[in-house]
Amino acid sequence: MISGLCEKHYRRLRKWSKLFLHKSKLKFYPPKFVLRDPILEGVHQAMFSGHQVAVVVMTISNLREFSQQLEPVQLEEYKRDLRAGFKSIVEDSPYNSDLLVVHDYYSEGLTIFFKINDDKQSVVYIENLIRTLVPRLERWMFTKYPYFNQSFEIGYMFIEREHSTIQDALYTAQQQAVAMAEKRIQSRYIETLLKMRDIIQKQDISLLAQPIIDLSTNQIKAWEFLTRGPKDTAFESPLQLFSLARQSNLIYDLELLVLEKAFHLINSVGCMDDVFLNFTPITLGNKRFIPGLEKLLTRYPDIEPRRMIFEVTERDSIEGLKFFHDNIKQLRQKGFRIAVDDTGAGYSSLHTISELLPDIIKIDRSVIQDIDTSKVKESMLKGLILIARETGSLVVAEGIEKKEEAEVLKRNQVDLAQGYFYAKPGQLQKDRVALV
Repeated sequence: MISGLCEKHYRRLRKWSKLFLHKSKLKFYPPKFVLRDPILEGVHQAMFSGHQVAVVVMTISNLREFSQQLEPVQLEEYKRDLRAGFKSIVEDSPYNSDLLVVHDYYSEGLTIFFKINDDKQSVVYIENLIRTLVPRLERWMFTKYPYFNQSFEIGYMFIEREHSTIQDALYTAQQQAVAMAEKRIQSRYIETLLKMRDIIQKQDISLLAQPIIDLSTNQIKAWEFLTRGPKDTAFESPLQLFSLARQSNLIYDLELLVLEKAFHLINSVGCMDDVFLNFTPITLGNKRFIPGLEKLLTRYPDIEPRRMIFEVTERDSIEGLKFFHDNIKQLRQKGFRIAVDDTGAGYSSLHTISELLPDIIKIDRSVIQDIDTSKVKESMLKGLILIARETGSLVVAEGIEKKEEAEVLKRNQVDLAQGYFYAKPGQLQKDRVALV
């Protein structure tokens, strides 16, 4: 009887032991990148609740130069001040609630984890965050170390949910972010750059389509085209694809390729509905954009500009883009329409709308989510609808996931809606769409 119990416990121990890494496996992970439980738990909890998690790496450009002038104790004090300064600045910013962890996994700077609510514009959110916080950090550090000329190199990456473990995913994302920040490590950066150029040269992207519904008729009125990178690669995720394209200064080339793919898809399936395409102000404000568009229109003469809507994200600044307003004017002269995307998600909605007087206002999912249980959100919706009526804009509500939300939109006479409640993105075909 005793030997039987021992055998039973032994089998149980062997079964549970398979859940833990053997110490021989640890050689594949750098010792300085062993994660503490609070970090793992924080990232896991954020991802489990549906957030994206971004890893932002900040390296000090010339730390090696002035670290030679500091004693080891002083250098550690400098790094502590750097962490404390960043936390202090974030606490006094709109990004405070999204900060998960500030750590020094990378010995010459910081690794910061942020959670982000909205998948679609996560890249724009992180870049705005960097543009806002980093200059403030540089000024803060200069007050403490005025004898050092301090500047930072930034790289970021999003943690992929598909990895077998969170630790694997964190390590991969952090290493990619380091490669983007540390352009001095030329082999990694050039490898990424060549991959992006290869994707663009081979046109190795595909487009999915999500229907946009006319709420007065419950019929499909339009489609939004969504980009995916090479299948079964890290670049298949639009987050990774567009974040790396922006960091390697290839966002214009990638988005012009998206436009060409969209024209080809519309022609090949004979799509007669309206089509929405997301473009960054960086691309729409590029002096090459209108000549590039005209070449595509010559190649695809059946494309009707009146059926094409260029979405400008509200979260990306249009300030300081020399050719932006002139390009928008020329687009309208050719018959294209303009939409302001993500209205209600950022801090400059009214300014962007007043600047562009868009044909269409797209209301962000953050306003729509659980609007059926929030009088405040419904009041926000009514305010945005009132603005849209004043500017003569149609209203599209994004991110509808349940019947109750759709009913609130109908009650408030929203024009158009899209979201998983109606359909997930799928392959556009001649018989309209094969849902995935």
